[in-house]
Amino acid sequence: MSLDFATAAAAYGKTGIGATGLESRQKSGSGFADMLGGFIKENIDNLKHAEQSSLKGLQGKADLTDVITAIGKAELSLQAVVTVRDRVISGYQEIMRMPI
Repeated sequence: MSLDFATAAAAYGKTGIGATGLESRQKSGSGFADMLGGFIKENIDNLKHAEQSSLKGLQGKADLTDVITAIGKAELSLQAVVTVRDRVISGYQEIMRMPI
């Protein structure tokens, strides 16, 4: 789902922020959403690689050291994703507790 921030800012009357600045940031691809998307894609790739290595190890086509290394890397990736998720939820809850 793609958000058009310039349209949203105009709809809420927040044109003082500068819709063109938002559009240029959105086009540059260096936003938080892009960073988070790259992080998630990298972790998914690690998990897929660990799964493939495990299957090859069960078939006797892979070295045990490679399988253990891939599984360890996938485990660390999963722990990182869970930590980021917990921090995002904690931040959201903190914002929701703020008085208006």
